[in-house]
Amino acid sequence: MRVMVVTDQYEPMVGGVPTVTRELARGLAERGHTVAVVAPGPGRRGGTGSDGRVSVITRGSVRWPWYEGMRLGWLPAAAAGKLVAAFAPDVAHIHSPVTLGVMARIGARRQRVPVVYTNHYLPANVRGSARSRSAHLDALFYRYVVGFSNRCSHVTAPSATALGLLRDHGLRVPSGVVSNGVDLRAYAPGPGDDRLRRRFGLPVGRPLVLSVGRLSREKRLGVLLDAAARMDNDAQLAIAGAGPDEARLRACADRLGITGKVRFLGFVPGADLPGLYRLADAFAIASEAELQSLATMEAMATGLPVVAANAGALGELVRHGENGFLVAPGDAAGMAARLDQLCADPVLRQSMSAASARIIAAHDRHRSLAAWESLYRELCP
Repeated sequence: MRVMVVTDQYEPMVGGVPTVTRELARGLAERGHTVAVVAPGPGRRGGTGSDGRVSVITRGSVRWPWYEGMRLGWLPAAAAGKLVAAFAPDVAHIHSPVTLGVMARIGARRQRVPVVYTNHYLPANVRGSARSRSAHLDALFYRYVVGFSNRCSHVTAPSATALGLLRDHGLRVPSGVVSNGVDLRAYAPGPGDDRLRRRFGLPVGRPLVLSVGRLSREKRLGVLLDAAARMDNDAQLAIAGAGPDEARLRACADRLGITGKVRFLGFVPGADLPGLYRLADAFAIASEAELQSLATMEAMATGLPVVAANAGALGELVRHGENGFLVAPGDAAGMAARLDQLCADPVLRQSMSAASARIIAAHDRHRSLAAWESLYRELCP
């Protein structure tokens, strides 16, 4: 099949959506399909290139005004039509409902190409904070996203929670859940990488709690820092990731008096992530804005027990008392207590580690790729 993947976030951008779209495009190409990605370029001029077997078409772009590091690509309707006609896809798979996605959807529908839309976004991704709630802004967000979705052939989301939000706000077209998937060959239990331990200055002989993700306000990392300050166990907290909230988080750690207990690792390349996860004893996530959470899936695949906020779709991955613990959103004391419990009990960690590996098996990337192929074939005329 010929598949056009359209996204407003792709490498070298960093985050969940760039990772998902990259892995989808590469995975489909590995399975013998012809794939073209349409994404924003780094500046006002576009171009063409490749990502392994994937053709990459970049469009001129401008900075996204509300989210640092993101770009909005420019694609006039006429150019979108020509782009679709030139590639002649069997299906267009859109991953963002703005700019490039809107024009690509119009161009594809005019040429009777079926359009799949996958939603990766919550209102907090626009506002920048899960705590700055506004019923009016939430309603506007869903009116727009669901309006876009209802003009597509089929809509998916990575979790039942995510799809339920769209259906609750008026989604009418055929829809279903397809997990983002995780590479279980790369992310698997194994010995820790001492080279990484030395590089990041991580201790030997102390429990290590790991958090991985973009440093932005909706991820609620301040709650995790507060939890670290409340822990009785002398565990080390390592935070891997970069983002616009880093300076505030470092200042928060200093204010809490835990600079010796927390290490900010910065951006960690994907090739190093499996080894980093294997160094940890537990994974923690306080975010309330997750429609699935790739980092949690990667942590589970490497056999880590998880302490997570009981928010968004995290409860679909973390089964309380089985492979980790769920705590109330914003409950730093509850998170600290559960992390203390895990750090002090190696038998519990081992049991929950095995449960994480067992649960995540259903999210193997090859299962997800097979699900996409099945859906594309169903939609192709």
